[in-house]
Amino acid sequence: MKKTDLLCIGNAIVDVFVKVDSAFMDRQGIGEAVQHISRDQAELILKEGGANTPVFSSGGGAANVAKIAALLDMDAAFAGCVGQDELAAIFEKSLEDAGVSPFLSRGTEKTGVCLMLSNGGETRIAASPGAALEFTGADVREDMIAAAELVVIDGYILDRRPLVHRILQLSDRHGIPAALDAASLFQIREKTEEILHYSRNYPLIVFMNADESIVFYNTIKKSAQVEDFHSEQEKEKIILRYICPVLKLITDGEIFPVFVIKLGSRGAVAVAGGNVYREETFAVIPRSTVGAGDAFCAAFLSAWIRGKSLGECAALGNKVAREILEVPGTNIKTDKLKTFAKQLKAHPRH
Repeated sequence: MKKTDLLCIGNAIVDVFVKVDSAFMDRQGIGEAVQHISRDQAELILKEGGANTPVFSSGGGAANVAKIAALLDMDAAFAGCVGQDELAAIFEKSLEDAGVSPFLSRGTEKTGVCLMLSNGGETRIAASPGAALEFTGADVREDMIAAAELVVIDGYILDRRPLVHRILQLSDRHGIPAALDAASLFQIREKTEEILHYSRNYPLIVFMNADESIVFYNTIKKSAQVEDFHSEQEKEKIILRYICPVLKLITDGEIFPVFVIKLGSRGAVAVAGGNVYREETFAVIPRSTVGAGDAFCAAFLSAWIRGKSLGECAALGNKVAREILEVPGTNIKTDKLKTFAKQLKAHPRH
């Protein structure tokens, strides 16, 4: 195994961006912002909503991180499970075109698919993970972990504890830190105690968005001490006032864990070693927000591997996330990130 900067492990999903009207989504029973559907229903939607040509892209949080990192001129690899169908070939080619080394096992189900159904003002997400769920600890080779500078874990695999334990144990055995993106409010509600346990026992960088950090805080405190706020500015104030002090206590005097909270148009905040690092950004009108959080993680971790300060890591994360807002998913042109890639070449950590 050649040395790798980031080994990203998670669900192998093909993102499909489709323009439809609200009535079509309602007829198909896609009434929630995010929901799971059967593979048959996913294929029916693609067949009947085909007035506009769909855009296909490899997806899933870990694969998105790997692609953006590779476009930043990092050595990135992705490990996951696909089916033995046409979508598997699309997924693999999308990774390779971005410069990612794919380590793909083959499952018995069809390749996972995530439909991004947009009516121009609203996007509803319908996912059918398929073969992605067949990826297990047996698919995680020790030589893959040992060759990495950092391992990225998709929060959506937290339900598969044996898989997560194997990744973290192998990483720890070889002195390699891991990064975990919480992935969803549901995962935070159900897995806060596990995430805290992992952060105490393994070198871990934890990413959350503003809403997830509020749920994380309330779960730690075992009560809804911080209510739901609607504006990003209100969330930012409450995070700095209440949540950061708790994270300062958790991280005080240690290199790990590191907690990073993505604040959308308000930028980001990182907490490590008992210190808070705040980086602001400026708002843009997004074409799509899908993949922006993954782009932030990719840029932050790429900068971290290259020895940048936490403030610089967060600043680069903000800049790269803004670029992703202009395109569907992570279908970004290589030249868009060339300037950022040059910034990362100086002062490598190793």
